[in-house]
Amino acid sequence: MENNHNQEVRLYNGLAPGSEHWDWVEKSGSHNSIGLQTISNVADPALIVFEPEHAKKNGTALVICPGGGFHFLAIEHEGTNIARALVEKGISVFVLKYRLFYTATDNPFDEMLNTQDKIAWDAETEPVKPLAIADGREAIAFLRRNAARYGISAQKIGIMGFSAGGLVAASAAFGYNTANKPDFVIPVYPDMPDSRQSPIQPDAPPIFLLCASDDEFGFPVHVISLYNRWFNAKRPVEMHIFSKGGHGFGPGTIQNTTYRWVDQLVKWLEAEGFIPAA
Repeated sequence: MENNHNQEVRLYNGLAPGSEHWDWVEKSGSHNSIGLQTISNVADPALIVFEPEHAKKNGTALVICPGGGFHFLAIEHEGTNIARALVEKGISVFVLKYRLFYTATDNPFDEMLNTQDKIAWDAETEPVKPLAIADGREAIAFLRRNAARYGISAQKIGIMGFSAGGLVAASAAFGYNTANKPDFVIPVYPDMPDSRQSPIQPDAPPIFLLCASDDEFGFPVHVISLYNRWFNAKRPVEMHIFSKGGHGFGPGTIQNTTYRWVDQLVKWLEAEGFIPAA
C-alpha cells in the first residue's frame, strides 16, 4: 500500500510561466457516457504523489502524464490506476496535472466524442501544447531538485505519457538539458508525429514504446518513427505493438494482448537497471 497517495505538490512557485492570466477553476468529475473520471481546466500544474512503503522503495521515480486531447485528463484510467500498480514495485510515482485548453463544459469527454470537426477540436489546443510540454520538463527538474525530499535517485527519474500525455512525455526526450533530462521515457500510444520530432541527442535516454495496431488515430506510425530514430542512433529502445487494443487501452484489458503490459514494462526497467530484479 502506498503512502501519501493523496498529497498534491504544486509544480511552480507562484503562477505558471506563460499562463499567468489564466484564472479559471479546475474541474473534476465522471458525469459522462462511460463514467470516466476526468480533470479539466488545469491552470495550476501539480504532481499527485504516490510513495511506496519504505521497505519496498528502490529510489526510482516516474512522472505519469494522462491523456485527454489537452481538453481533459483521464486521471484514473491513464494516471492513478497505473501509479498504484507501479508503486507496488517500489517506484515513487508522480501523476502530473499539466496545463490544458479551457473548456466551458462540465463533460469534456462526451464533448470530444460528439464533436463534428475533429481537426478543429485538435487544432484549438495548439497554443496550450508548449505549456504542457514545459510542465513535463519542469516535473523532471522538480524531482531532481527534490530527490532527497522524496528519497529518490537523481539519476533514475523517468516520464510516461498516454496519447496527448504521450506528446508531453516523448517531447522530454528531445531538446533537454542537464536539469530536465529524463533518465528513461515511456510513450504509450503517443500523439507524437514526425513534425514534432527532432534529431535525437547522442545521449538520448532509453525508451519503451507501445500501442495497438488498431489504434483509431493511426498512432503506431508515431511509435515506429520514434523506434527508428532510437534504433538508427544506436540508443536503447524496446517497442510493443499489440494486434488489438485500440486507442486508450490504459492499463490494458484481458480481452486482448494489452493485458499485463505493465508487467512487461517492469521487466524492461529491471533489464535496463532502473529497478532491482524481483
